Amino acid sequence: MNPLIMIPARMAATRLPNKPLADIGGKPMIVRAWEQAALSGFRVAVAAGDPEIVAAVEAAGGLAVLTDPDLPSGSDRIRAAVEAVDPDGAHDLVINIQGDMPFASPDLARACADLLARESACDIATLVAAEADASDRANPDVVKAVLALPEGGSSGRALYFTRSTLYGDGPVWRHVGIYGYRREALMRFCAAPPSPLEKREKLEQLRALEMGLQIWASVIDEAPLSVDNPADLEAARALA
Repeated sequence: MNPLIMIPARMAATRLPNKPLADIGGKPMIVRAWEQAALSGFRVAVAAGDPEIVAAVEAAGGLAVLTDPDLPSGSDRIRAAVEAVDPDGAHDLVINIQGDMPFASPDLARACADLLARESACDIATLVAAEADASDRANPDVVKAVLALPEGGSSGRALYFTRSTLYGDGPVWRHVGIYGYRREALMRFCAAPPSPLEKREKLEQLRALEMGLQIWASVIDEAPLSVDNPADLEAARALA
C-alpha cells in the first residue's frame, strides 16, 4: 500500500477565524500539523482553501495545493487535492489528518494505514479513544462511536456515530476525526449527496455508513489536542 496524507485547511473557521495561521510557539498551526504528519514517513500535502495557507506551508518546505474555496467539506477538498497531486493514482490510500491537530502523533496515520492493510472489508479507517470525562457522554460536541468491538479487542467495525448520550453501562468511545480511505471509497463518498442521517446528526461519516461502506476503528490511548476555540489555542501554546 502507498498512503498519501492530506491535511485540509481553510481560513474561514467560524469559532476561530484564520485558525490555520494561528501562531503556536513561533510556527503557524498548519505548519506544525504538516511537520507532525511528515514524521510518519508517508508523502504529505496540505489541501488549502486559501493562498495564505499555501504560502505558509511552502515557506516551511512543504507541499500545498490551492483548492476551490467554495468546496462544501474537508473531504471534498481532499479529493480535489488528491486528483491534483496524484492524477495517475499511484497512492491507493488517502489519510485525512486534521489541520487543527498541531501535535497529532505520526503513529495515528500509521494506525489508519495498518487497519486498512489488516482488514480487507474496511473501506474507511478511523480512530477512537476512551472518554476523557464523564461529562463527555452528554456533550453533543463530543462525537461517540458505536463499535462492534470484541472483548479485549483493539479494533472493530463502526455501527454508528452519534452526538447523543448512549444508554446503558459500557465504554463510551470518543471519535477522533482522523480517517484513512481506500482511494476508490473516497471518490465514491465524495460523489454521493449528503444523506438523511448525515444531515440529522451533522456527521458526514454517516453518509458512508448509509452508502454501505464499512468503517472500522482502532482504539488509541489518548485523543490528540484539537484546536477549536480560543481556549484550545491557549492550551496548544502552553504545550508548545
